[in-house]
Amino acid sequence: MRLTRRPLLVAVLLCALAVLAARPADGDGSHAPGHGSASVSAEVARLYEEAAKATERYEAGREEAEKQRDLAQRLEERLDRERQEAAGLREDLGRIASSQYRDGGGLPLTAHMLLADDPEQLMRGQRVVQQVEVTLDQALGRSERAEARLARDEARAAAAWEKLEKRNEDLAALKQDIEEKLETARWKLQGEADDSVAAGSCRGAVRLDQPPAQFTTPWVAPVETYELSASYGSGGARWVNRHTGQDFAVPIGTPVRSVGSGTVGKVSCGGAFGIEIVVEHPGGYYTQYAHLAAVAVDQGERVSPGQWIGQSGTSGNSTGPHLHFEVRVTPETGSSVDPVPWLAGRGVTL
Repeated sequence: MRLTRRPLLVAVLLCALAVLAARPADGDGSHAPGHGSASVSAEVARLYEEAAKATERYEAGREEAEKQRDLAQRLEERLDRERQEAAGLREDLGRIASSQYRDGGGLPLTAHMLLADDPEQLMRGQRVVQQVEVTLDQALGRSERAEARLARDEARAAAAWEKLEKRNEDLAALKQDIEEKLETARWKLQGEADDSVAAGSCRGAVRLDQPPAQFTTPWVAPVETYELSASYGSGGARWVNRHTGQDFAVPIGTPVRSVGSGTVGKVSCGGAFGIEIVVEHPGGYYTQYAHLAAVAVDQGERVSPGQWIGQSGTSGNSTGPHLHFEVRVTPETGSSVDPVPWLAGRGVTL
């Protein structure tokens, strides 16, 4: 029995080696794990989220600081007006006192009444003057109290503004530190992507921490924040015929989203598109996501609208970081349609 089983075992091992040697290395179908570090993709995704949150906090703090500064300036302007009004009231009181002194000549009120042709008229005039004095004095008191109140409010607003400015300086430093780390991690990730493309074999899917589900629509844009660059049908030396998709200018490592529900039909490395993913959607349409730096899904996997399926890069025939997005009627090249009106017809305006 031992003599007959040994040749059989050798034959099985030889067949296994032959199968392994014959496996394609172009990256289509299942991935070849072990190429690159999954931690780099995860680090880029984490730093990407941290940078977004730091930017949001910085912008919110800057907006609040602007509000406090505007409030302090408005209070200061009101304080100036209050001070001018108080100065005017003091001038009015001074003019009344001067007028009384000139008209009275320093004589007591009793003497004025004895010398006056119409003492009753004199008394009425005196009462009017006294009422005006009281009114002005009360107005001056209110103005001084308002001035003190405004001065306190203005001081508090100015202190709050200064505190926010200091906080924003700290946030700006934190934001810059995160962005510097992110930039370093991005190019490390791109270096791993270039190695995968050169080898023609993708590393395994990196399972990124997905953000909480927030999409209520069946279709979304392939990236969240972007600038549109080369459009469908564009001509130029970079393409053999015409540009077959819509480019989204985004930094390396930007999370790439599936625009709708579907099944991952292809994940490959190498060639003009570098690292690419093709998703099949219900209704006979396919979407392609190309020039990636990493993938987060495997072939045959079901995906949902907005799900992170990869990270953008500049692999393959690319002049800079961007996502090349196509819509096709077949899984293969040469069957593309303009993706902008296609998405617009599904409620997604770019």
